[in-house]
Amino acid sequence: MNTAAKSLLVAFAAVSLLLPCAVPQAAETPKPNVLFILADDFGLDGVGCYGSDRFKGKTPNLDRLAETGTRFTQCYSTPLCGPTRCTINTGRYVFRTGGVTNQTAHLPSFKDEPALARTLKQAGYATGMAGKWRQMGDTPGDWGFDEWITDPTAGGWYWKTNYTKNGKLVETEKDVYCPDVCLEFALDFFQRHREKPFYFYYPTHLIHGPILRTPDSKPETKDYYDDNVAYLDKQVGQLVAALDKLGLREKTLIVFTADNGTAKFGSDRSLLGGRKINGQKGSMLEGGSRVPLIANWKGTMPAGRVANDLIDFSDFFATFAEVAGAKMPEGVTFDSRSFAPQLHGEKGQPRDWIFVQLGARWYVREQGFKLTESGELLDMSDAPFVEKPVAADAKDEASVAARKRLQGVLDKLSPATGKTAPEGKKPKAAKPKAKRKARNV
Repeated sequence: MNTAAKSLLVAFAAVSLLLPCAVPQAAETPKPNVLFILADDFGLDGVGCYGSDRFKGKTPNLDRLAETGTRFTQCYSTPLCGPTRCTINTGRYVFRTGGVTNQTAHLPSFKDEPALARTLKQAGYATGMAGKWRQMGDTPGDWGFDEWITDPTAGGWYWKTNYTKNGKLVETEKDVYCPDVCLEFALDFFQRHREKPFYFYYPTHLIHGPILRTPDSKPETKDYYDDNVAYLDKQVGQLVAALDKLGLREKTLIVFTADNGTAKFGSDRSLLGGRKINGQKGSMLEGGSRVPLIANWKGTMPAGRVANDLIDFSDFFATFAEVAGAKMPEGVTFDSRSFAPQLHGEKGQPRDWIFVQLGARWYVREQGFKLTESGELLDMSDAPFVEKPVAADAKDEASVAARKRLQGVLDKLSPATGKTAPEGKKPKAAKPKAKRKARNV
């Protein structure tokens, strides 16, 4: 080989060493947006696709999300809004944070607790919220929301002349319908942040009391409850339509649920297949905590799937963090378990049990049984309609094994040693309750 050829070969080898760096790398999968819609006082009996007799065909937008996404049948909140919001935003059971009732939900501090919005913000997300923040303490901004709008009072928030936007009171000359103010804020947020991933938390006041007229209510209407459900569904449709128009539907995970079960004035007339759910908002029964959960991710999630996995409200933290590629905060005990695989139609690692607490009362529930803080075991095979007490001295293999399993969970959690009482005091030991008959009311 002559000198010129050798020089050419050496030059070619040198260039070839650089070629791997010059080859375009596969584009990193873009992070999806997350739209988390939280209704208020809205149980299974308010949604057509869950079998509601009263609202069959009357929640078309929610039903469509379920038809083209996944409907979860066993999702559990706490029975009241304050503790629920603490659990969502921290990923921790309330006995750990102290937000065990509506009266103590303000006690968990962003200074001491992990924050879902802050965690996603650190992963590069723009964060926004519009709607109900009470009864949590501090401000949404303190908890990691870049932009936010909420109510300045503790009462119902519908027709008002003021609201709080990014910490400043905005006063209007005449009444405005605050759910519409929240919707407009959300749509503007989507528009301005469409080029980067965002997390938007939409905890609407609908359909919390007082049940007032909506902008769509007819003058002759006397009972506005159905109007409020219809307006909630309409707003869900408007949020989805806005994402479609911006070309963001396939880039956005939409999750819809509710903060607790249906309130009395709704549950009194709402049935599933002719049967009434056992309990209502505020109760430690199925009707207090079992809520709808619909997830939709166009192009990513299989359509029309029904999932019977147990989900509890601590799980949103880990799920959204995994979807967003965010790092979970360290040095803290989380109760959150991600169900992100199920959003892709995979099996994942479903929970064996969920935990629900309100004040100094709690229970742990698996697919077939439920055990309360007083040691009462309930057969849940006909839930959410009947919760059948199991005798303490029952000897059948299934109930004996269930009692042992669930008591083991409670022993490990040890909620009585946490921040359970409103004043921070430990609750007195619960006395065993008298046997009660199975309820089917």
